[in-house]
Amino acid sequence: MNEHHPAPRPGVPDEQDTGAAGRALTVADVLALPVLAAGQPRVVTGGACLDRPVRWVHITELTDPASFLKGHELVLTTGMPLPDSAADVRRYVDELADVGAAALVIELVRRYHRPPDALVHACEARGLPLITLAEDVNFLEVTQVVHTLILGNQTDAMRRGQRIHEAFTALTLRGAGAQDVVRAASEMSGRTVVLENLAHQALICEPSGATVEEALTDWERRSRATPPGGHPGPPGAERWLVTPVEYQGERWGRVVMLPARADGPPFGPEDTVLLERTAMALTVARLIHATPWERTAQQGALRDLAGQRHHSPEDARARCAALGLPTDDSRFLAIVVDLRDGDLRDGDLRDGDFANDGFGDDDVRDGSLRDGGAGGAEAEARLSQELRTAGIPTLIGALSPGRLGILLALRPSQPWRPVAERLARTALDLLPRAVVSVGPEVTDLADTARSFREAARVAEATPPGRPLPPDRSFHELSDVGLRHLLYALRSDTRVQEYAERQVGRLIDHDTRHGSDLLTTLRHYLDAAGNKTATARRGGLSRETVYQRLRTIERLLERDLESGEQRTELHVALLALDLLRGRVT
Repeated sequence: MNEHHPAPRPGVPDEQDTGAAGRALTVADVLALPVLAAGQPRVVTGGACLDRPVRWVHITELTDPASFLKGHELVLTTGMPLPDSAADVRRYVDELADVGAAALVIELVRRYHRPPDALVHACEARGLPLITLAEDVNFLEVTQVVHTLILGNQTDAMRRGQRIHEAFTALTLRGAGAQDVVRAASEMSGRTVVLENLAHQALICEPSGATVEEALTDWERRSRATPPGGHPGPPGAERWLVTPVEYQGERWGRVVMLPARADGPPFGPEDTVLLERTAMALTVARLIHATPWERTAQQGALRDLAGQRHHSPEDARARCAALGLPTDDSRFLAIVVDLRDGDLRDGDLRDGDFANDGFGDDDVRDGSLRDGGAGGAEAEARLSQELRTAGIPTLIGALSPGRLGILLALRPSQPWRPVAERLARTALDLLPRAVVSVGPEVTDLADTARSFREAARVAEATPPGRPLPPDRSFHELSDVGLRHLLYALRSDTRVQEYAERQVGRLIDHDTRHGSDLLTTLRHYLDAAGNKTATARRGGLSRETVYQRLRTIERLLERDLESGEQRTELHVALLALDLLRGRVT
């Protein structure tokens, strides 16, 4: 016999409070109400079943009350009609249990002062909660309070259902994408919601009350252990709530709601309704937005890796692993492809793109490379196909307008240069003006941001039309010299100011007098201070060169015999060339 008095439950509604809104009223909730607690209720049997929902309260003094019940009723009785024989008591309890009564409450005031043994044994045998009341209770008042709460909860549930309907209708009308839909579902439910494809890859995860790592670790195995189920329900060991996302019989994936922590509330009807509406909104989003979910998911993960926007390295590993990228015992290589096919403006691409360019930017939120045009989309598709053919796990997507990012996960024994060369050739075949740059190989996924950052800096330092290295079709950090560095910094006002301070007076003199001293200075510096070579390059006599160099020294207040000052002027001329568009 498991006798105990129900403890007060925080947040349980009293007569003026409907705090149980959002879930069904349970036996435990009813026992905690002051109107019933005044009778000193004691749970005699079925203490583990007090979470049963109570649909209604039924007062009976009949020997066969089950014929008037439909299930989930809390049955109240004074015990007056209870049969005398043990067999009849068992039949009485069996009928209540068979119809699905929530619990039996008997008052020990009039006929009984302790529960009959036959009743206790019968309730124990059927798992029916048996509660006794030591004090007189007004049963009519109990029914009034409980029914008011139940009806109030039903009204609240209808209002919440209407709010869910309105929220998802608004999302659909404004053309929200899958990310927005899943985020809304997570916020409304207060639970983690995940969208997965048919390969059991987690494409979108919106955590609530948990980390991405907790939600997605070992995702594929856990997902495959959860039966597909044509209707939402919490099947499988994971106790997930699952609804398919499909259109006209074609299934695209599943949307999954994860249970709250152990002390959280169980799934309720409202969660099922919300998940069904989520699946409907995702279906509409898929029909509106042509970009495959997998492509958008890879792009989002890639941009978060490059910009170090994950909450933790563990979250990053869990998310990438859930997309099918091996994160253990792999080496990672970042490749950046700048699509300079005529539409991309100089200076549009900066290392800061990774830190400031959000995943939801209009330019790239649908996965397109707008500045790269159709060629950019084709390049992304072709490169993705090349990698699939080669069997190399990859994340690929737009990092910013006109810039494509690729993250390769290579086996420890697999050399990266042949793979990078193959990809670079494919990109250049499609877009001859593209610049392919490669970052350093790293062994930890958390270090891929550094690899992307270095690849981006190489791309920014590589002028359009720059000849390829003789042995490869891509650029890397070792290719970056002084001219490349100045090219990358050409938009920096400090570089512009430096060039003007060093040679501005010489340019002004040439403009006013129609002279060409700047060209003479350039020849002199290119010849490393050799006056004979300077005269030959400019087609001048040595005396003319001497005279011009003296004039240059006077105008610039410089000593051209000083190696350091010649270097300063040479750097200024290089910067000037780049600012004027001379990049080779």
